[in-house]
Amino acid sequence: MTPRSPSYYTATIGQESDYPVCQGTYEVDVAIIGGGFTGVATAVELAERGYRVAIVEQNKVGWGASGRNGGQVTGSLSGDQAMRKQMRVRLGGQVDDFIWALRWRGHDIIEQRVTRYAIDCDLRHGHLHAALKPAHMDELRASLSEAQTRGMGDRVTLLDRAGVRDHLQSDLYIGALKNTRNLHLHPLNLCLGEARAAHGLGARVFENSEVVEIVHGPRPALVTAHGRIDAAQVVLAGDVYHRLEPARLGGKIFPAMGSIVATAPLGELARELNPQNLAVYDCRFVLDYYRFTADGRLLFGGGANYSGRDSRDIAGELRPCIERTFPRLKGVPIDFQWSCAMGIVVNRIPQLGKLSENVWYCQGYSGHGIATSHIMGEIMAEAVSGTLNRFDTFAQCRHVRVPAGRLLGNPLLAAGMWYYQMLEKLR
Repeated sequence: MTPRSPSYYTATIGQESDYPVCQGTYEVDVAIIGGGFTGVATAVELAERGYRVAIVEQNKVGWGASGRNGGQVTGSLSGDQAMRKQMRVRLGGQVDDFIWALRWRGHDIIEQRVTRYAIDCDLRHGHLHAALKPAHMDELRASLSEAQTRGMGDRVTLLDRAGVRDHLQSDLYIGALKNTRNLHLHPLNLCLGEARAAHGLGARVFENSEVVEIVHGPRPALVTAHGRIDAAQVVLAGDVYHRLEPARLGGKIFPAMGSIVATAPLGELARELNPQNLAVYDCRFVLDYYRFTADGRLLFGGGANYSGRDSRDIAGELRPCIERTFPRLKGVPIDFQWSCAMGIVVNRIPQLGKLSENVWYCQGYSGHGIATSHIMGEIMAEAVSGTLNRFDTFAQCRHVRVPAGRLLGNPLLAAGMWYYQMLEKLR
């Protein structure tokens, strides 16, 4: 067992998980590998449908990116342009409607689940997508126009520099798109709460139980060091944290390390800096993102290390970004610093597919995981239940597979990100 990250989220867990190790033999309808958002969301969906489900997690529920991220639930989709191009072949003129619905479905699932199962995860509404240059404002105007055309104009407002200053005590931005549909929350408490919901519906949850083999066949199985789970179907939902099925999945997804810090509690200053308690991220391809926690800390993340290795001094790297954004926080104490491995896909389209007749996989949200994972959980539950429309729309997408896996993939990603950062400077 590897301990949880030394994060703010770990320090503020509402109720820690304490599920058993998988020992002995079990039989279920669906066995799910991975206790992050994808696995847990899929389990809840299936348990609500009456399936006998087991979740098998190598460490603790929410141990990976699901319990370490920035906590923002937004309508942004990584890879939406690539989705539109590839999915048009299958969906034709309905592709834009399909993608728009995807943008917001995760919000609905999360809000409904938090209410239904009384999950305390500090859920709040409100978000700013902030512009640093005129080209960014053009993007925001296009987003505003689409929202208005789609009937969501009452939830979005375009702010100029003075308007942003009314919402944030920062002179960094020339404008922003305010969105009251978007959410922010404590992701680890959400993941743990959903696991409790699945367990309460009859799902078995196993922790500290690494899956060492997937047995394929008419009735597949998961093998751990001390146990075995026979199932009618298996869902592999381990994202970038597993090494299973390398012959089929190797070279398709790569880790990028995001860095996050949380300051000491700021008291009244937090309300002065951000009086409406909005989450924020900027318009750059490699962006800064931040929000204030329930106890008044600034939780700030930025950049990404595409080598797949942790940064040596996260606080040292992010402090200049914090002080540039909020000059009043110069020298502020930083109480927590941690990293988050994001599963990056070359074309940014989530990867859904089948490894054999009864073994499914779902992975790769490229930094947009909270909302997307819940949508994918719903899609995977539909597929396992026999409704394949949305699953097939994703499964037919073509993906780049990099030879030599991560040995070559991460350097290529780093080179690609350098290219996009150069383009950003020229905009």
